[in-house]
Amino acid sequence: MLQRLTRPQIPTPWIVVNTQPNRELVALRNLARQDFRAYCPMIVKRIKHAGATKHLPRPLFPGYVFVNLDPDHGIWRPIVSTLGVRSLVKFGDKPAPLDGGFILALQEREDNGVIVRPDVVRPTEPYMVGQKVRMNGGPFDGAVATILTLGERDRLLVLLDILKRGVRAQVHADKVRPL
Repeated sequence: MLQRLTRPQIPTPWIVVNTQPNRELVALRNLARQDFRAYCPMIVKRIKHAGATKHLPRPLFPGYVFVNLDPDHGIWRPIVSTLGVRSLVKFGDKPAPLDGGFILALQEREDNGVIVRPDVVRPTEPYMVGQKVRMNGGPFDGAVATILTLGERDRLLVLLDILKRGVRAQVHADKVRPL
């Protein structure tokens, strides 16, 4: 019986492309039309606008995309004139190389096109006043708190029970998890 030997995937170099503000997807589309392999890692961000909260994909590195190209051997000059591209990140007169292992590590953390952040546990429902939560990280890691108010930009005012006294603290919603 013959076994197929698979070669380990050797990461190829990438270059970093600076895009015009909020034009990462435009740059990706136009780079693909020119047969460049481009990548823009995305994460899900909670956006509040006009009282409504939405979870939308946003670039992990706003203003930047990556192109799979060896700066020493690839033709990179057409990238600069691509619609949506502002410039290349360079060292001297050549694009700065980025280790392909970094891009592979990002791509391995993707699920349905967005990077999964295992350190952030989001509740399925929004937090509510009076809800019990557990502190996640920081000096009060593991402590139980009660939500007093819901503030702007995912800030919560919580009441911690420390040394049999109620202590108020303002924390980011990422620093708590529901009980």
